[in-house]
Amino acid sequence: MTDSLVSVHDEWSPLEEVIVGRASGAQVPTSDKGRHTIRCRDVTAIPAGPFDDRCIAEAEEDIAALTSLLRATGIVVRHPRVVDHTEVFSTPDWSSDGMHTFCPRDTLLAIGHSIIETPMSLRSRQHEALAYREILLDYLDSGARWIAAPRPRLRETMYNRTDRSQIALREEEPVFDAANCLRLGTDILYLVSDSGNRLGARWLQNTLGPEYRVHPCDNLYKSTHIDTTLTALRPGLLLVNPSRVTEKTIPRCLKSWEILKAPEPIDTGYRGYPFSSPWISMNLLSLAPDLVVVEHSQIQLMRLLENKGITCAPLAWRQGRSLGGGFHCATLDVRRTGDLRSYR
Repeated sequence: MTDSLVSVHDEWSPLEEVIVGRASGAQVPTSDKGRHTIRCRDVTAIPAGPFDDRCIAEAEEDIAALTSLLRATGIVVRHPRVVDHTEVFSTPDWSSDGMHTFCPRDTLLAIGHSIIETPMSLRSRQHEALAYREILLDYLDSGARWIAAPRPRLRETMYNRTDRSQIALREEEPVFDAANCLRLGTDILYLVSDSGNRLGARWLQNTLGPEYRVHPCDNLYKSTHIDTTLTALRPGLLLVNPSRVTEKTIPRCLKSWEILKAPEPIDTGYRGYPFSSPWISMNLLSLAPDLVVVEHSQIQLMRLLENKGITCAPLAWRQGRSLGGGFHCATLDVRRTGDLRSYR
């Protein structure tokens, strides 16, 4: 495994290789029970179809600027291939069109020398990993372990639209998005939420084996992904969303860490329907323990981080709320320096 191009154990060690998503061809998929249950419970209808030209153009400009910054620091950058997301695909239970390849963090989970295609919660994203197939083949050739989770059926009975006190996913089968997970060496935080059920956590623990401890977190944030709730900046330093996390709900394995409360976000706005909250302000990409990429209008957040010795590289990210992700969501770090260890 020493030659594997996939080698990543945490969220902060010096970055060497990353996949950056694309906005080209992004669209709002056709409505179904899953999308309304997970993303749009309180909305009766969202128009389906392509995002407008301005949204895509600005997103691609910002992706290009991020890519240039990463490559200027010597980081290898890869992109998924362009995909026709309007193409309809079917299973014996349903049919759907696609969404986008803007957020590789959602569909692929890199841990250690493994890269996992996750059993995603939305029907429209079930074949999204195909856009990364050539990249995955390269990783396999290098010695990486390429795993595809069991493809979920996502039948109508999988989605809970009645009991709002419970998450949107029932426990019929393992379902989770990769962005439900946060890597802290041998400890993997797993957010039990509308985009990841408890069976998904059990499948991940069984797949990773005893070398790792998967911690299901079911008292933090019920909506979707973990990376607008908790951000691990370096060993012992955690950025938290104060509207969701309290001292009582911090995961036990992080009780000894120093906690930074993220300031109120500057809302960058959106076009159409917001697929992310303003808290993508704390959706950072760490290039090293002392260097992070931050959305350029988040001045108070940058001051907070710089007071802790973390240099901020500010970049525009104008359509993150429209497309559903910040810098962390729109990237997948597959290789960082360092070895597997415990940070308890």
